[in-house]
Amino acid sequence: MTGSKKIGLYFGTFNPIHVGHLAIANHMVEFSDLDQVWMVVTPHNPHKKKSSLLDNNHRLTMVDIALEEYPKIKSSAIEFDLPQPNYTVNTLAFLEEKYPNQKFCLIMGEDNLKSFHKWKNYEVILSRHELFVYPRLSPNKAITSFENHPKITKVLAPIMEISSTFIRNGIKDQKNIRPLLPQNVWQYLDEMNFYK
Repeated sequence: MTGSKKIGLYFGTFNPIHVGHLAIANHMVEFSDLDQVWMVVTPHNPHKKKSSLLDNNHRLTMVDIALEEYPKIKSSAIEFDLPQPNYTVNTLAFLEEKYPNQKFCLIMGEDNLKSFHKWKNYEVILSRHELFVYPRLSPNKAITSFENHPKITKVLAPIMEISSTFIRNGIKDQKNIRPLLPQNVWQYLDEMNFYK
C-alpha cells in the first residue's frame, strides 16, 4: 500500500461518459493538489424508472475505456454494492473505512454547491472532507452560504456545457456526435447499438 493520497471523488451516472467529464476530471487532477480522481459511477436507483439509463456495468465499462490513457484517473463501482437509496455521506464513510490511509475529497459543479445544504448530513461531509468546485454556466451566480469556506476550493476548470442527455438524443436522432465522446467510447457505443 502506497502512502496517503488525496483522492477527488467525481460522482455521476456517466450515461455516457463524454469529453466534458474527462476534461473536468483531468483538470482537477492536474491543476489542484489532488493525487488522483476516482470517477464514481452511480448505480441505477431501483425505485426510479429510467429507461434511458444504461445498465451499471455498461456505464462502468465506458468509463474504464475512456480512462485507459489517464493513469491518474480511475473508475469506481463502489456504490454498486451499497444499499439503495444511497447517500454520499454513506459512500464517504464506507471509503474511509475501506481505505483508512487515503484522504477523500468531493468534486462537484457550482450548481451542486448551491443545493449542497440540502444534502443528507452535509455538515458531517464538510467537517471531514474538502470540496473541489468547478464552474458551471448558470444564469444566477448566487452567492452560497459556502462562499469563502475553508474546506471549499474553487478550481477554474474549463466550463463544459456538454450533457449526456444531449448526446443520447443526438444518437437517437442519428446525428454525428463523435467529437463529444472519447473515440474508444464512441466505438463501443456504436458497436453495442446503445441509445438508438
